[in-house]
Amino acid sequence: MKNWIQLLPIVLLIIGCKSAVTVPNEATKTEPTFAYKQQTENLEKGIYFRGNGNEPDWNLKISEKTIEFTSLIPGFATFTGNHVEPLRAMDANVKMYRVTTEAVTMIIQIMQQECVNTMSGEKSSYSVRIEIVKNNNSTFLSGCGNYITDPRLHDIWVLEELNGQKVSLADFIKELPNLEINSSTNQFMGFAGCNRMNGTIFFERGLLRFTNTITTRMACSSNNKENEFLKTLQSTTSYKVENLRLILANPSGEKLVFKKVD
Repeated sequence: MKNWIQLLPIVLLIIGCKSAVTVPNEATKTEPTFAYKQQTENLEKGIYFRGNGNEPDWNLKISEKTIEFTSLIPGFATFTGNHVEPLRAMDANVKMYRVTTEAVTMIIQIMQQECVNTMSGEKSSYSVRIEIVKNNNSTFLSGCGNYITDPRLHDIWVLEELNGQKVSLADFIKELPNLEINSSTNQFMGFAGCNRMNGTIFFERGLLRFTNTITTRMACSSNNKENEFLKTLQSTTSYKVENLRLILANPSGEKLVFKKVD
């Protein structure tokens, strides 16, 4: 009995240690961010333009298949119509979509001009005007929007062809021209064949331009094709992504073909 009394403190200490051990919590599940959810939806649904406004709140999504409008306006909760090609102004970057559903007709005007959200202060590159005609009555809304740059452009590309001719190191110096495009920031950087370069891209549905191009100033040999490459790149207006290739073209028929490398 005396031995058990002597062992009691040790037993109690062991029990106390065991009870103090905590069971690890399950790994905290991270909820996808709002931006990530939007990017996923853009990719899955082919959304190429988003617009929104406030006072009252409304949202617009234009995809390759549908044009969807949602709002907090009584009687105008949601309307979805088939995608239609826009009418284009001759003297300005203005597009007009006319969408008709069983309930309403929507006339959507998208104009390239800086637009500031009246609540958040966020700046967009386009202003949006919407007229909703229902039962012969019109409701007018205004807000801002942006085109969604094709996420397939977001990669590193190395030049394969320049205006119909396969390229080699003999046409440039050290390495072949290459592009790294960031579709989230609409910026690009890379090597032009002799000098490093960087700049911005201008994107709308079916339109891609490389703008504000800056290069270093290293002297190039006379047989280096950097000037031809840069001239063709900066005159690009259209693109195609297929078979791990990025094809850039301009109205004159000049073309650059790049291969994806990462």
